[in-house]
Amino acid sequence: MVPAPQDFVPAFVAAWMARDGERLAALFAPDADFVNVTGIWWQDRPAIARAHAYALGSFFAETRLAPGRVRIRDLGDVAVVHARMALTGQRAPDGSRAGARTTILSFVLHRTPGGWQAVSAQNTDVVPGAETQLAGAGALTPTSYR
Repeated sequence: MVPAPQDFVPAFVAAWMARDGERLAALFAPDADFVNVTGIWWQDRPAIARAHAYALGSFFAETRLAPGRVRIRDLGDVAVVHARMALTGQRAPDGSRAGARTTILSFVLHRTPGGWQAVSAQNTDVVPGAETQLAGAGALTPTSYR
């Protein structure tokens, strides 16, 4: 939990940079949902912790996560947070260094007596020049119709 919605993104980034899946998951409600960039859907805090502990200890072990633009909509006891993030240092399956990625993380936060916690998160890759994904031949291809 965090004291205010504006504290959420810095706390998320700090947990990521500490490579601490438990600390990251502690920002979420016990029954929170988290959907990653490929559509994997974790449905509670322990699942969020396990997934992030694994990733942060392996292919994300040397990453840097840097927040960019953040927008917060405070709706009273609920806040919606969108954060553009730059990710560098990911390792490919062959051990080589992957290229930089940009994502937008969306969080729905809920105020509790102890502070604010996420009840939902969605991570979406930013694909420059694409409007949608096109399914075909067993793969998705970023596509633009313009």
